[in-house]
Amino acid sequence: MAKGKVGQAVGSLGDYLKEQRVSARLSLRQLAAQAGVSNPYLSQIERGLRKPSAEVLQQIAKALRISAEQLYIRAGILSPDDGVGRSVELAILGDAGLTERQKQSLLDVYASFLALNAAEDVAKAQETAPKSAEIDPEDLTTEGKSANGQV
Repeated sequence: MAKGKVGQAVGSLGDYLKEQRVSARLSLRQLAAQAGVSNPYLSQIERGLRKPSAEVLQQIAKALRISAEQLYIRAGILSPDDGVGRSVELAILGDAGLTERQKQSLLDVYASFLALNAAEDVAKAQETAPKSAEIDPEDLTTEGKSANGQV
């Protein structure tokens, strides 16, 4: 992921978290306590200075009583366009038995499998597509001419 895109995703996440916290009528300290994170860390997330892990996002979502999936999308962990594999990705992210590094590795492997399968599907489609009428180059030179070369 490009560095600029990560910054935008985190900034967008921070703004969204602040909106949700304010609408839930929670102070920064109250939300931090409910989510089990420090007040300064939560403040840095809201200001777009830190990118929280999926586990921290899940804790914040639970404290705010909102969808963790929305936070994952805003943080750039999930893509809103990836409807097919979302349940697999969410299962990985929600598994408390995995470390953050293991979760990211599994997500990377899963994404690479999807990309490989998509590339194979494109190749198969190109192989089975009807070929356009192929013209023999010699046909171009003799087309419309008689045996002696005159039209």
